[in-house]
Amino acid sequence: MIRVALVDDQTLVRVGLRTLIEPEEGIEVVGEAADGRLALGMIRATRPDVVLCDIRMPVRDGLELLADVVADPILDGVRMVMLTTFELDEYVFEALRQGASGFLLKDAEPARLLDAIRVVADGGSLLAPSVTRRVIEHYAVPGRGGRSMLDPHPRIHELTDREREVVGWVATGRSNGEIAGLLHLSPETVRTHVSRAMIKLGARDRAQLVVYAIGSGLVAGSR
Repeated sequence: MIRVALVDDQTLVRVGLRTLIEPEEGIEVVGEAADGRLALGMIRATRPDVVLCDIRMPVRDGLELLADVVADPILDGVRMVMLTTFELDEYVFEALRQGASGFLLKDAEPARLLDAIRVVADGGSLLAPSVTRRVIEHYAVPGRGGRSMLDPHPRIHELTDREREVVGWVATGRSNGEIAGLLHLSPETVRTHVSRAMIKLGARDRAQLVVYAIGSGLVAGSR
């Protein structure tokens, strides 16, 4: 059973998410909160597998809650998926840098949201395609203002040429299967390259690998 917690200051949003999730077999809502301060206590008490968390909230926002969860060793198994109304929220990149397992827009299709819960609970990560595209446009294109926010990963030189190529395509939001087709490799080979790159760079998941790739200028097609 996948245990999910809901954190959003809008009651209507929490009710909508609970109504969507509760009928699903294998997923249950174990708690909810209206701000980051209340949420931290709830998360510590319920130990959910996945937290769906709004970025912008009163008292303590989603970024502050994310930092609290990531810093608490007791909550090591808790995965945070951030919800936003905007395709390029100003906090998107910072949340990914801090360890969020993914991003979804609040208007995502119900099936997409349920699939996201399962993917993240299984150890994966995700970004809404539109969010990935906008992050890349804002941060990875030379001359854009946000470029100064990114620092190259100190161990990026440890990647092989093929690993750098694969990671560059990961940063565009493409799946292993899509990358395999582009590079004429098997999906298993791509998965191996991704796994090795994550180990070398210390990336906790695919979302953080995207952050490192963008920061190090390894975005396929951005030059």
